[in-house]
Amino acid sequence: MKFTILSIHPKLAAAFAEEGLLAKAKAKGAVQIEAVDIRDFSDAPHHKVDDKTYGGGPGMILKPEPIARALQKIKSEAGVDSKIRTIVLSAKGKKFNQEAAHRLAKYDQLVFICGRYEGIDERIAEFYADEEICIGDYVMMGGEVAAAVVIETVARLLPNVIGNPKSLEAESFSSEIGTEYEQYTRPPVFEGHEVPAVLQNGNHKEIEKWRRKRQGDQGRSKK
Repeated sequence: MKFTILSIHPKLAAAFAEEGLLAKAKAKGAVQIEAVDIRDFSDAPHHKVDDKTYGGGPGMILKPEPIARALQKIKSEAGVDSKIRTIVLSAKGKKFNQEAAHRLAKYDQLVFICGRYEGIDERIAEFYADEEICIGDYVMMGGEVAAAVVIETVARLLPNVIGNPKSLEAESFSSEIGTEYEQYTRPPVFEGHEVPAVLQNGNHKEIEKWRRKRQGDQGRSKK
């Protein structure tokens, strides 16, 4: 899958994919991640990408022309047979969750439009994007970090990204459970806090029973 991030800060948008599993996935061709500078599609000589909002109000809005030009170029390069989904990261978008991640993982390319300042011209969201996504009930400085959240969530569902695909089975927010059971590693006792005895006794039936009981929202009490 290819992930394309439209941003006025392309270095910021692409930096998160230079470490960890995403970097390894890129190196072996499991994913492609590119950042496109919106300014490259703005008008010379000043390459202005923002302007004042109609009706008055504080802050600036990203102009529609550079974003529309960038999208046109991206779609022309992708070809008519590619399944592309264009996404605006927006506070008024639909809340992103694991179900949405599975849905988006079925596309060939995801294109993220990252706002800055007071956001983007609404005509881009209404006529050029396929959907708007919100990652949480809070306000950020721009859409780049939100795009990184969606990309990492979707990418780990793709073939050859996660080292052990079994780790994707019955995990938190899957259809079978709410959140995953607690997990521990060595040492068995840390500063007086002991790993549950059932996990140390080697009885796999009892361990599985304990895990089924603990998984899900009702099992997350710390008491």
